[in-house]
Amino acid sequence: MRCPYCGHDDSKVIDSRNAGDGIRRRRQCLDCGSRFTTYERAQGTILLVIKKDGRREEFSREKLVAGIRKACAKRPVSQETIEELVDEIEARLHKSGKGEVTTSIIGDMVMEGLRQLDGVAYIRFASVYRAFADIEELKQEADAYARLRRNSTSQLPLFLNNEPDTVVRETTKTKQKPGKPEQQGVK
Repeated sequence: MRCPYCGHDDSKVIDSRNAGDGIRRRRQCLDCGSRFTTYERAQGTILLVIKKDGRREEFSREKLVAGIRKACAKRPVSQETIEELVDEIEARLHKSGKGEVTTSIIGDMVMEGLRQLDGVAYIRFASVYRAFADIEELKQEADAYARLRRNSTSQLPLFLNNEPDTVVRETTKTKQKPGKPEQQGVK
């Protein structure tokens, strides 16, 4: 394995671990001593992507990672999370058993994954992928996403039974009237 720092052709493996559908190896260059990580995956069947203009090109994991990384720029989404999303999409594409897949199928999978990860990244990706004609279309997509998030049950409600005087606490649920703080052992 060629060292990415000095270009030397020889390195030794320090650590190997399973990484989803492949192997993650930590390596050390025998010339400069720098450490780097490599990932090994079994090469499956070749998957062709049908572009919007009808051209066909080989599926590129790197292009998919780069597009998602751009959407997630300056967002609290780790590189590891991006890699996991790409792993999931790639696995779904290969499990479909099709030798060719359209860009719209891949784009929809990315949108679905980003919708769950980060709202801003989702809207960024949607704005490029769907090529909104004007700001109104972008606003409609953002509003649809906001409605979806409001209807999601993954977050605790602020109020029980929609009553503003019933506040949900992390550990216990108590009723507390606004303006009347609880007394804590004061005699």
